[in-house]
Amino acid sequence: MFAILEHRSHPLVSRRVFALRMLRYLGLAAGIIGVSLAGGIAGYEYFEHMGLRDAFLNTSMLLGGMGPVKTDLSNGGKVFAGLYALYAGLVFIVAAGVLLAPVIHRVVHVVHCDLDDRPEPRGRGRNA
Repeated sequence: MFAILEHRSHPLVSRRVFALRMLRYLGLAAGIIGVSLAGGIAGYEYFEHMGLRDAFLNTSMLLGGMGPVKTDLSNGGKVFAGLYALYAGLVFIVAAGVLLAPVIHRVVHVVHCDLDDRPEPRGRGRNA
């Protein structure tokens, strides 16, 4: 399971375990991108009757944030390309979040960032 990380009361995992965790999360991010790539290719093939290579090129450029290569599209293709561009922007953010989640967790685990354990500022007690 991807969401299970060690609790703050548990010791920091070894570098090997962390490296394996990063590989799992990298695989998850690659899976998300792969499914998105396949959906985009299928959409371009269906709406624009593009060949596999051209559909792959347009889809990968949108997923990479560069924008489409072919812009003279049919009406259906324009709607698909617009919706897919919005989706591709979200996929980029989600994939980055998936890859950064274990790193951020490890950093926070190392510094024990817990707001409940902070001392109260002077002169501002709980009853003041």
